[in-house]
Amino acid sequence: MRRDIEFLSDGLTLRGWLYTPDKGSGPFPTVVMAHGFSGVKEMGLDLYAEVFAAGGLASLVYDNRCLGASDGQPRCDIDPVMQMRDYRSAITYAQSLKECDSGRIGVWGTSYTGGTVCKVGALDRRVRAVVSQVPFLDGHRNIQQFTPVGSIAGFHKMLDEDRARRAKGEPPQYSKITSKDPTEPHLFPGDATYNYIHQYVNKLPKCTWENRTTIRSLEYMLEYETATAMGRLGATPLLMIVSEWDTTTPTDIALDHFALVKGPKQLMTIKADHYAAYTDGFAETSAAARDWFNSHL
Repeated sequence: MRRDIEFLSDGLTLRGWLYTPDKGSGPFPTVVMAHGFSGVKEMGLDLYAEVFAAGGLASLVYDNRCLGASDGQPRCDIDPVMQMRDYRSAITYAQSLKECDSGRIGVWGTSYTGGTVCKVGALDRRVRAVVSQVPFLDGHRNIQQFTPVGSIAGFHKMLDEDRARRAKGEPPQYSKITSKDPTEPHLFPGDATYNYIHQYVNKLPKCTWENRTTIRSLEYMLEYETATAMGRLGATPLLMIVSEWDTTTPTDIALDHFALVKGPKQLMTIKADHYAAYTDGFAETSAAARDWFNSHL
């Protein structure tokens, strides 16, 4: 079963879905989940929630602030610190629902939110288990690897110019996220991101995804790091799912951060690239997450 939900987080209304199992009586152990970077819930999160529901888990799925059906201005402004706080608000909301077991809450995140859920798990003792899929964990290091050689100086110049505009009170400037035209400026080059996103955009006329993000979001990305949080997960069990050939959130960064976790943990590696975790590897990654939550919630 699925129903629409909305909840407040620091004065903003965030919107999404609550999935519950068709069989059994609640309250159910519950997974709180949101998509990575610019993704919206329609981009495959419904499929994960369906697998979880079939396994006896409820799922609270929502759009991050400034994206999709959720409120927030400027649109497509992606602030990982606020997203972390929104996860915690979502947990509070889940605990208020009769369908959800307030003492058995897990968090699931992927790509950008794959790092965020590690920080939430380290800070919020209500979290009983974490699944971090193809996670973004170190902004500076990730951007150093991801940005084409020779373009780093231009990247920083773009950030400085945008900061100067903001200081003058000018409206936010935007960067395109993906394009089929390699000569057009955009954030994620190559076909992989474009093809992953447009498999949903082309099939779903009402898809709310927008092909843009504020330049300020890239500054937030550069500042982002989770190393301290990995060491503070403590006794909260972590399943990290990494793709062996991931160049979007590079595998070596994920493995280095996984090594920092001292408590209960498990590493799952799939022989795929970043986006195959959601597509060709979906059955494998969704089943592993389901089983992890069922073991620890």
